[in-house]
Parts: sequence; structure tokens; C-alpha cells
Amino acid sequence: MRDAIQWFLLCVEFFFILYMIGYASFLFLSVTVGSSELYAAKRRNLLKNELADDYFIPVSVIVPAHNEGVTIEATVRSLLQLEYRLYEIIVVDDGSTDDTVELMCKHFHMQRIERPIQRRIPCQQETAVYESLSYKVPITLVCKKNGGKADALNMGVNVSRYPYFLCLDADSVLQYDSLEKIVRPVLEDSDVVAVGGTVRPCNGAEIENGRVVRYRMPRRLLACMQVLEYDRSFLASRILFDKFNGNIIISGAFGLFLKSAVIAAGGYDTATMGEDMELVVKLHVFCRENHRRYRIRYVSDAICWTQVPERLRDLCRQRRRWHIGLFQSMMKHRHILGNPRYGLVGFVSYFYFLIYELFSPYIEVFGVLTTLLAFAVDLINVPFMVLFFFIYVVYAAVLSLTAFFARVHTIDLRLYPSDIFKAVGLCIFEVTCLRFILAWVRMAALIGYRRKKHHWGRIERQKIEFK
Repeated sequence: MRDAIQWFLLCVEFFFILYMIGYASFLFLSVTVGSSELYAAKRRNLLKNELADDYFIPVSVIVPAHNEGVTIEATVRSLLQLEYRLYEIIVVDDGSTDDTVELMCKHFHMQRIERPIQRRIPCQQETAVYESLSYKVPITLVCKKNGGKADALNMGVNVSRYPYFLCLDADSVLQYDSLEKIVRPVLEDSDVVAVGGTVRPCNGAEIENGRVVRYRMPRRLLACMQVLEYDRSFLASRILFDKFNGNIIISGAFGLFLKSAVIAAGGYDTATMGEDMELVVKLHVFCRENHRRYRIRYVSDAICWTQVPERLRDLCRQRRRWHIGLFQSMMKHRHILGNPRYGLVGFVSYFYFLIYELFSPYIEVFGVLTTLLAFAVDLINVPFMVLFFFIYVVYAAVLSLTAFFARVHTIDLRLYPSDIFKAVGLCIFEVTCLRFILAWVRMAALIGYRRKKHHWGRIERQKIEFK
């Protein structure tokens, strides 16, 4: 029996060596490439190597909302501060039971209108349409029956007037130049069908006229650790995948899409919780199946500031929903894996998300359990194990801090000394504690998920400090 356990643990050890070498190598490469790209982009901006301001692409900004009375006003006002000429704002209220609609009508002088809506992609029936022409761009409010976030986005696409649309979460605000920067790839290449921007936590930030005038790390430690996590995540893979047209996810909080391509592909899938990732994978499939030239890009300096959960219960709900969406998207398009027709998307991007995102919580929890088994039967070298874990923590912390400070420096944010100490100290806890808590949450995410496929997942919001 002991020999069998020893042989089993030897196989597990070999697997984890390969797993960790693969992940560590990819993370190091992507953070290095990402940091270099950020500094290169900053140098280009300093040299004024930008497109002329006279070129604008008409964009419809779609904001799906469900019970977002706390944040909706600040979100819309941030959109009115954008330094861009040709755009419209569309807020889609998905059956809210709070005062979202009343606040929109009160603060933005909305007037009810009769406007026919052509359903080029399926969505729930509208109950009322409001419009305001009192600002520099038109604001439209569409009220509809509850159908979920994907259904609300489909309604926004149907209502939109312009050839490109940008989706923005109702608890987020854009920097004054984000719309201008996210459309640049479209101006540079007519084959671009989608562009993703960078999402950063706004907890602790003070935003005035679309500019961050004061930036502090959040007071809540859980939110601080998410700041580090977000910076590492957006720097770790998206810039590298952008080099070979391999991004298969654009954050639902901030993404630009070619409307005709989205309609042709069938719009957002209302049967999945991960409508953002599913749409991007669907665009890869649609374009390649129809032999259409296309590019899906990522822009690191187009920034959206969003609220992150400050309570562990809310964070667990969010990550559970994200993991379910990841599972649904990858299972629906599983034919991509290893398929030569999809090139590096099938061999690199899909494989990475399958092993290091979808399966990672199960692998990590399995690793913890086998470590406990080895300890119980006295088949583990404790000093070596402690040293290995220490090296892993230091390595992960260094990469997290590299991503964090590179991001802060390249967008010219000033940190207080206390924030620097907080980042350095909390990066250890983020790697050793929060990561394993969320691994357990993600591992259990698929239990009973079918009952809540249209559930938005309520998270407690705070009023955004926007002036």
C-alpha cells in the first residue's frame, strides 16, 4: 500500500513540476512583454506619435443596468465628460426594481418618446423609451422586461444608431480619453472587429471631469488585493495574446465591437453567464468559418475604472459567476482546442484558459490534498516543501508588484508611501490566502449553476466619487 501511494505521489509530483514550470514561464514572459509594451506606449505618447484628433468613428456607448441606482448617475456623467465628438449614450434598464429609471429621468431630463426598435438580434420586449437632447450627445434610456445582462446588451445593439458600439458596466467610469484610445486600432486597421481596454479598480480613487485627481489604494484590504490581481491579470496575458490575435476574452466592463460583425455572429448569448467571453470566442469562430480577415485587439492605455467587491461574500459571488461563464463558453466552443483551422487561438489561447483558468482551481486544490496525504504517510521532505512554497510566493509577489508599479508609472499616477507599503505587504497575502480561497469558490462554482443563468449576481455598491 505504501509503495502504491509513493508511486502515485511521484506521478503527481512530476505533473506539478510540468504545470508550475509552464505557468511560471508563461507568466514571466507575459509580464515582461506587457511591461515593455507599456513603457513603449508611454514613450510614443511623450513623442506625440498619435493619430490626428480630426478623425472620429461614430460609437454607441451601451450601459446595461439592473438596480444600479447608486452608481448610474456617476457613470453617465463620466460619459458626458469624454473628449470625443461622435457618440451616443444608451442605458438599458433590465427590469430594475429600485430607482434607476427615476434617477435617470430626474438627473438627465429624459422625455418619453415613441421609437420603433428593429430586432436584428433577439431580446425581451421594451416597455418604455426615453430620450434627452439636453447635452452634447443624445442620451437614450430603454426600459425592458428582465432577461439578464446579455439580453440587455442585445437590446442596446438593436437600439444603437452607429456602426460601432462600446459596452460599459453601470458601476464603471471612463477616463476622459478612453474612447479616443480604444478606437485607434479601428483607425489603423479596417479588419478590427473588437477591441478590449484595461479595467482598474476605482475604490479609493477620486475622479474629476474624467481625470483621476487623487489616487489611493482602497481602505479595505480585500479591495487592495484585487488591485494587484487586476493589474497582474491584464498585464499577464492580454498584451502577449494581442501579438498573435489570440485574445479570447474582452472584459464585459469595457469593450468596443463592430456592430455588423456581432449581429452576423448572432449577438450575445443569453444562455450563458459569461456573455463577454462567449461573444469574443464566437467572433473568432464566425470570422474563421467564413474566411473573413479580422483582428481582435487589446489597448493597454484605454482605461475604465470599476468598483470591485469589498466584502468577501460579494467577491465569492462574482468569481463564482465568472467561472461558470468561463465553463459555459469553453464547453460551447470546445471544438477550437487543437484545431488547425483556428491557429494559435486553438493551440495557445484556448489551451491556456483551459488548463490555467478553468481547471486551475481543481488542480490547485488537488495539489493541497496530495500534499496533506504525503505528509500523513511521511513521504514528504518538509524543509524542501517549505523552501519550494517560499520561492513560489516570492516569485508570484515579484511579478504582481512588477505589473502594479509598471501600470501605475505608465499612466502617471502618484502613490503615497503608505500605499506602496500596503501593496508590498498585501501581495504576499493575495498569493497565499486570497488565491486559495477563490480556488475553493471556483471549484464549487458549477454546483447548481443552471438555476441562475439569468441572475445578475447582486453585489453591494458604493457611490462613485465622481465630480
